[in-house]
Amino acid sequence: MSTNVVIALIIVSVIPSWVLSWLAVGWIQRHAARLGLLDKPNARKVHTTPIPLGGGLGIWFGVASVFAMGTLAIALCSWNPDLASRFLPESIAVYIPGLVSRAGSLWFLIGGGTIVMILGLMDDRFGLDWKLRLGIEFGVAAAVVYGLNLHLTAYIDIPWLTPLLSVLWIVMLINSFNMLDNMDALSGGVAAIICAMLSVMLLSTQESSQGQPQLFVAAMMLTLLGGLLGFLKHNWPPAKIFMGDAGSYFVGYWIAVSTLLSTYAGVKGSAPHAVLAPLCLLAIPLYDMISVISIRLSEGRSPFQADKKHFSHRLVELGMSKKQAVGTIYLATLTCSLGALILPRTDWIGAGIVIAIVLAMLALIGLLESLTAGPKA
Repeated sequence: MSTNVVIALIIVSVIPSWVLSWLAVGWIQRHAARLGLLDKPNARKVHTTPIPLGGGLGIWFGVASVFAMGTLAIALCSWNPDLASRFLPESIAVYIPGLVSRAGSLWFLIGGGTIVMILGLMDDRFGLDWKLRLGIEFGVAAAVVYGLNLHLTAYIDIPWLTPLLSVLWIVMLINSFNMLDNMDALSGGVAAIICAMLSVMLLSTQESSQGQPQLFVAAMMLTLLGGLLGFLKHNWPPAKIFMGDAGSYFVGYWIAVSTLLSTYAGVKGSAPHAVLAPLCLLAIPLYDMISVISIRLSEGRSPFQADKKHFSHRLVELGMSKKQAVGTIYLATLTCSLGALILPRTDWIGAGIVIAIVLAMLALIGLLESLTAGPKA
């Protein structure tokens, strides 16, 4: 694959989504009070004044709009091949038939993402019971997994188990990014790092069946990256707007289905251990979710009861400022994500070293959290 294709993919995926998300989030911020999308401070919030919600709607708009324009452009080129030959170089036009064949699946996925985004928006606006939210999340995840035959690559020779694990994976990531959304630029920034690193991995790792980079899934990640960057312009400390459940649900869902669509093992399955890459990429969000749930259960509370026991809050209790806590989580996410880039390029011994590094990072975090809190920086 030529460098021109990669550059073109980045340009048409990231930049339009970035601009559209930035504009949409800005509009929502100005009209949030009229829409009833305000996050009011309380005992479990870190902000002290009402902050607009609904930034996730802007992220979704950036992603969905880019794919709508892309689908229209691809359809026009498919119906009139002269357009493709006239305006596109051969190195790019050759991918149009493959993109046309996957348009239906793409819009099935966008439909699922739209449902979870609306679910989160309704929760932001009215507050929904956790049982209803979880039921709809499982329903959407099951529809995507069974409707598109979208299964986790785990080399488990139990036909009924893999799709169930795939459904659980989607629901788990939806809620992990929701739980991570507790400080300015935290969930959005972590998601942006993961999108960027997974995109690099997909564009540099050949698909096992065709020996080609994974352009389709990379485009999904790069478009979300653009949407997140547009949102972060408004969410950077001090935040002018939060993504809310609408954003965290959609971001978690989109990353989850993208990891399920991705191929990690390399050409002819030369690196099967690379299926561990998503665990490296998502180690920090999963650590936050698992640790928070463990704390709540150990205190005899519901795992769905919101509080200030998240990883970022615990770092602040150790004496960090909020910005330092967010920066620490960024670095931890980047460190673990770098390991994912190595997995398709190494053998089992190298893979073991990568996993050991990720586990050592999590152990270091646990050790840091065990220290006695000092004065705030």
